[in-house]
Amino acid sequence: MQLNCPMPKLDFDVITLGHGSGGSLTNKLLDSGVFDILSNPILNERHDGAFLELNGKTAFSTDSFLVSPIFFPGGNIGELAVNGTVNDLAMCGAIPKYLSLSFIIEEGLKMTEFWEVLVSIKHACEQAGVQVVTGDTKVVEKGKGDKIFINTSGVGTVHPKANIGVNNIKAGDKIIVSGNIASHGMAIMSVREGLEFESQIESDTNNLNHSIINLIENFGSAIHLLTDPTRGGVATVLKEMAISANLGIDIFHKDLPIDEQVASACELLGLDPLYVANEGLFLAVVAEEQADAILTELQKDTNGTNAKIIGTVVEDHPKQVIMESGIGGKRVISMLPGEQLPRIC
Repeated sequence: MQLNCPMPKLDFDVITLGHGSGGSLTNKLLDSGVFDILSNPILNERHDGAFLELNGKTAFSTDSFLVSPIFFPGGNIGELAVNGTVNDLAMCGAIPKYLSLSFIIEEGLKMTEFWEVLVSIKHACEQAGVQVVTGDTKVVEKGKGDKIFINTSGVGTVHPKANIGVNNIKAGDKIIVSGNIASHGMAIMSVREGLEFESQIESDTNNLNHSIINLIENFGSAIHLLTDPTRGGVATVLKEMAISANLGIDIFHKDLPIDEQVASACELLGLDPLYVANEGLFLAVVAEEQADAILTELQKDTNGTNAKIIGTVVEDHPKQVIMESGIGGKRVISMLPGEQLPRIC
């Protein structure tokens, strides 16, 4: 990440409980960090809340991020927190505009690490075109956190051509995945397990809002549903979709896009990539007659280079997801039964 954001000279090297007291140390931390690096007219008001101007239907989302380690190949918890909420709004067909940003910091976090997280937040906001307009900072005692937890909430205006909802799904619809699956979860797991490959597995964390809005602008109501397969992976999201729509879903193993090294890492650890978390990926359920055109448009986008049609919505076996293997065998795909990959987002 090449941003010209040199860390200011400070009279403290680590976060202490005093930095969460609301007094002078808190103000020093915020002045030399958050308010400086994330400066904008709304945030600079330093009020208890933010005054926003929004026109039309509005989407709202919130999420908390507890990832360990907080730095991983391809990103860190800061950009993950921004991208996660931006993408949740995009899945609603909304144009993200404003975020709140709240930190729960464990006593002892190095200021250099906090600064790197702030820089990544700034970069992610610039890439997504959003502003942080309000927030909060708390410090907990050593051992009562895991370096840093982040909560982001976001609001945005729904695109006038968007009509996103599970009730729009019908038999014959095609399911598109925007790129290679399982990269985020395996990037984190490879660090934890000390796995080494010819090239490093990197997280797919990224903002998807520009890609989504482009599709909505071009195809409007032909895009029936959008969702991002984060915790629980692609399998869990598809199962939830089938249950909500009271329809069946057929997917095909041969069509699932996955990086070769990610697939090897999954096999080595005994994990099914369908259940591994993603952070820069979305599933789109689209009208059958527009599916090829939507896929072609998505593949022109850097976020959709590896996009593929992976399945079809069917009337058969309602509420069930069935995957056909490369040799014609079939198996039922269920939700993630437990927590396979803790602390991945």
